Amino acid sequence: MGKKDKDSKKSGKGKKGKDAKDPKDKALKKAAKKLKGDQAVAEAVVQSTVELADGASSFTEALKVTEGFVLADVDPRSTPAYAGDKASAEADLAAADEELDELQERLYAMSREGGTKKVLLVIQGMDTSGKGGIMRHVVGSVDPQGVEITAFKAPTAEEKKHPFLWRIRKALPGPGMIGVFDRSHYEDVLVVRVHDLVPRAQWQRRYATINTFEQGLVDDDTTIIKVMLHISADEQKDRLAERLERPDKHWKYNPRDLDEREHWDDYQEAYQVLLERCSPEHAPWFVVPADRKWYARLAVQQLLLEHLRTLDLTWPEADFDVEAEKARLAEL
Repeated sequence: MGKKDKDSKKSGKGKKGKDAKDPKDKALKKAAKKLKGDQAVAEAVVQSTVELADGASSFTEALKVTEGFVLADVDPRSTPAYAGDKASAEADLAAADEELDELQERLYAMSREGGTKKVLLVIQGMDTSGKGGIMRHVVGSVDPQGVEITAFKAPTAEEKKHPFLWRIRKALPGPGMIGVFDRSHYEDVLVVRVHDLVPRAQWQRRYATINTFEQGLVDDDTTIIKVMLHISADEQKDRLAERLERPDKHWKYNPRDLDEREHWDDYQEAYQVLLERCSPEHAPWFVVPADRKWYARLAVQQLLLEHLRTLDLTWPEADFDVEAEKARLAEL
């Protein structure tokens, strides 16, 4: 993540002392900027945390796929765990940027001292479900030097010569990094299944292969966050129509999207099966209702934040005598 003047940044972030900047002040400025200068709203948000819905303990618990999960029972317009509306969600999203940025930098800093922790955020969803918005509004809020985004398209001729996980392994994040997959290895039990691109017995074996693969990642100190953006057929139709109506969105439109839409029910069935078969405790899925873009963006941000908070990320101890260096500097 292009470390913007690391030394000056660290001196003011998460530190105590006369010269340290209050993180809340930095969050306030960032929130106000995103909220088009609405300082009053930003200040109110920064003073509090995201307000959860009654009975909700976290986005992680509310969105996690557990035994007996049925995708068709999830309302794509619902807002699990969240008590606010669009305006408060946009404010909450902006206000959380500072904490997310600091946790990411701590993760990165720890790796420079031998830390092995890393994060893999997997984003899956039907066309127009909002994957691009997640990249801009959530992933885009942290320093790019510590993030690696990989968008998986149809495999190339070279990639087809190798096992399906070959190209995935090449894109895995290293220590201290947050890796983000825009689509992923799950395309090989989604598109491949729906369109019969390989024999049934072959893609059937892939569920177990994926579980074993992800267990290996966890054993290698990787935190996996797998998100399915769950959009309704009606909302997808509206978003496709908007892309056709607006010249500034024509570049986003792909006629093949309508071809895939004809297989909507097949894709829903394929998602249901992968959610059932590839959601073990070490790497569960989280289904995020995505008809409301503002909710989906906030939910994914909060999932990432909640997982980062569990990693006990601390600033590395100085490997030099701080006071001696201060004295040397004062003499120069």
